[in-house]
Amino acid sequence: MAKDDDPDEIRRQFSEAVNMSPAELERWLDTDESRSVGQKTDGGESTGHAEGRRIVELLRTKKGDLDDDDLAHMRKVHGYVARHLAQEPAKEDVETSKWRYSLMNWGHDPLKRS
Repeated sequence: MAKDDDPDEIRRQFSEAVNMSPAELERWLDTDESRSVGQKTDGGESTGHAEGRRIVELLRTKKGDLDDDDLAHMRKVHGYVARHLAQEPAKEDVETSKWRYSLMNWGHDPLKRS
C-alpha cells in the first residue's frame, strides 16, 4: 500500500488541514461571509460551502465508520487546503479576504493558532 493510500496517513493529513471543530465550521457556514465566496452551482450554493457541510459530517464520523469514499474526500480536502494556503495574499488583507473565507469553508482558518 502506497503512503498516499494509507488510511492513517490520510486521516493525519486531514486533521492537519482542518483546524476548525464541527461546531466552529457550522457556525461559520451560517454566516453571510461564508456564502459570499466561491463558484456557485446551479442550486445557488458554492462548491466550498457544500464542502464545508461534508467536512462537518466527516469530522463527526467515527474512525472505524469511514469508508473509501470518505477517505478519498479527506484526501481532496487536504489537497485543496495545501494548494490554497500557497496562494496567501498580502498580510494586511488576510482577515477579511475571500482567500481566508474560502479556506474557512473548507474547515481551515489560517488565522487560528494550532
